[in-house]
Amino acid sequence: MVVQLPDNLMVSVSGVRGRVGDPLTPELVGAIAAAFGGFLRARERRGSVYVGRDSRTSGPMFQRAVTAGLQSVGVDVVDLGVVPTPTVLLAVEEAGAAGGLAVTASHNPPEWNALKLISGEGMFLDAEEAATFRDFLAGEDPPRASWDELGAVREDSEAWARHRERILALDYVDAEAIAAHGLRVALDCVHGAGGPPLADLLRALGVSFRGMGMEPDGLFPRDPEPTAANLAGLGEWVREVGAGVGMAVDPDADRLSLVDETGVAVGEDLTLALAAAAVLRRTPGVVVTNLSTSRVVEDVAEAFGSRVVRTPVGEVNVARRMQAEAAVVGGEGNGGVILPALHYTRDAPLAVALILQHLADEGTFLSEAVARWPRYVIRKEKIRFPREALSEAFDALREDMRGATADETDGLRLDWPGRRSWLHVRASGTEPVVRIIAEAPESKAADALLRRTADLLEGVA
Repeated sequence: MVVQLPDNLMVSVSGVRGRVGDPLTPELVGAIAAAFGGFLRARERRGSVYVGRDSRTSGPMFQRAVTAGLQSVGVDVVDLGVVPTPTVLLAVEEAGAAGGLAVTASHNPPEWNALKLISGEGMFLDAEEAATFRDFLAGEDPPRASWDELGAVREDSEAWARHRERILALDYVDAEAIAAHGLRVALDCVHGAGGPPLADLLRALGVSFRGMGMEPDGLFPRDPEPTAANLAGLGEWVREVGAGVGMAVDPDADRLSLVDETGVAVGEDLTLALAAAAVLRRTPGVVVTNLSTSRVVEDVAEAFGSRVVRTPVGEVNVARRMQAEAAVVGGEGNGGVILPALHYTRDAPLAVALILQHLADEGTFLSEAVARWPRYVIRKEKIRFPREALSEAFDALREDMRGATADETDGLRLDWPGRRSWLHVRASGTEPVVRIIAEAPESKAADALLRRTADLLEGVA
């Protein structure tokens, strides 16, 4: 059947996501999966579709719906079970599969779930591919398979093991040096999909660790987004177990945030910066990140004789630009790290290895590694704002904040290079909100920029 997407379903390059029950139902999920299978077959992509999920309590229900939808149009399914989202993408790429589906709402609260659509490249659909699929979804009724041509299902329980071995084999990861550095890790996996895999990886790296939230049961004890504001519990855990670094991942383990040995959350932006340092030390080259990422990434790149290219927010936007620039590393300021030597997707297990490698390279604790770079204060706020009024809001911001360099490729980014400050305002692709991000060398300046922006938007709304 032709699928009409509900108005309250979030649709973006990140996939489709919504609250469980309204609008996200097994019927809708199965229909989207069937359409995706039909879409792939219509383009002569005849291989299997790989399906994995995070630990959400709605995950088994939706994964069964996805599997049924794909089978109904004659597509074979490879069931990966509960695995990190980057494991799904890597499995698709390695197998030369037709595509993949990850059942995960990433950092959203437990009442949400989502489908992330994966191309045969092992990357999320880019804007052009996603638009083509949405047209197919709205206008095509994929033919259903007869009883003797239904898709088959098989399980693959080794996808994470292959992922782990690929990380350990990277030239950027020296397990002996990491083990010799001797840092204890405090790990918070928020009861998401990352618990067992990250424990396995740390053991393989010879790293002592103490974990919390390691059981992948989807019962998140806090807001699962690994922002600094949500990591007070990890800070206490770091101090309690005497760890040299604290690490937190989101429920599908594609983002990593850091807490230093004193229990202070250093912010998600430092993840990419420090991981990039580990890479650039060995292979100088272009770094790609999005418009909402801290300037500290530029400071790191400059220190290694490299440069930064910025893109609109969205993992696939960064990944596509990385391909075009032949970048050596990239990612997003939300704790997502992409390494082309492994694959073109954000990967928290990879980020764990690169951060530990950087700390081993520096022979230090996290606080000292962070102190090497210029300090910035970044403020982030989400507000309810009518999207149809954003154009007027952007005009008001440009008028009020004259003298800034403007970038309108993704919302509005205003930059004051001489003041080492910037502002980014954009509609979220994953939540029904507008995001405001402001950064400056001092908290007073960042706070003032954020408040001024919020006041201007309130006046427009």
